[in-house]
Order: sequence, then structure tokens, then C-alpha cells
Amino acid sequence: MSKNVIEYSEIAGLTGRDLGWTDWLEVTQDRVNTFADATDDHQWIHVDPERATAESPFGAPVAHGYLSLSLTVKFWSELLDVNEVSTKVNYGLDKVRFVSPVKVGAKVRMNAVVAEVAEVKGGWQLTVDQTIEIDGGERPAVVARGLYRFYK
Repeated sequence: MSKNVIEYSEIAGLTGRDLGWTDWLEVTQDRVNTFADATDDHQWIHVDPERATAESPFGAPVAHGYLSLSLTVKFWSELLDVNEVSTKVNYGLDKVRFVSPVKVGAKVRMNAVVAEVAEVKGGWQLTVDQTIEIDGGERPAVVARGLYRFYK
């Protein structure tokens, strides 16, 4: 993985740019349990490995969909850094789909493509198509359109 580092003045030219792939990250049971504690979502398919392996349709414990989505924050910082910026804001999401469950122990990574760049008051907004894939998986885990703002 090679992080894209650009100057603030180059943001306008990012439309259509494929920022590449992040490094792989293993989704551990500890990470899932920590997320469950943070969100008070202790559903057994996430936090009870024995029961999830025996009874769930996935045959193993799985990460929360929102845990998988939250990894976009970590992954985004691996893909793009903009110099000469005073503030960076995760502005939100336009669309999210949880396509495939992420089993505990799986490795995931993200690709990002800048779909649109728009000027906003005091800065720029990037609309970014993000795909989180599972190592060896046939379909992605998460497909999301993120909105990020950069202010000078």
C-alpha cells in the first residue's frame, strides 16, 4: 500500500482517481467484543463464538456491520493525506450496503475511488466510492459512498 499525499491545491483534480488498496487487517474476536461493548450490541452471533459456530447461518462469529463500516475511518487515513489543511471532516455517507458478513479471523482491506470533488464554503468535499473486501471472498463486505471535507 502506498499512501497518496497531495497538496491542498491538487484536490480539485482528484475526480476519478483510484486511491488504491489499503493493507490487510485481521478482524479479531477482541475487536468485535470491544465494538460490542462500545455500542451495547452483544448479539450472540458476534460475541459467543461457540454458539455462533454451532447455530448461526454463518458457521462462525461475525463482525457487526457497523464495525466493518467503521473501519473506513482507519482505511481512509491509509489512502490519502492532504498537506496544508487545517481541518479534515468525515461529513457522512450517501449510501451503504453490507454485502457479505465478515467472519472473525477474516482479513479485510479497502479500495477508494474519488467519484466527485465539489467546492464548499472554505474548502472541498470529496465523494468517495469505498469497497471493503474480504480476503478470499467472492463478494465485498461493505460498499459505501463516503463524503469527506478538507478545509484550508
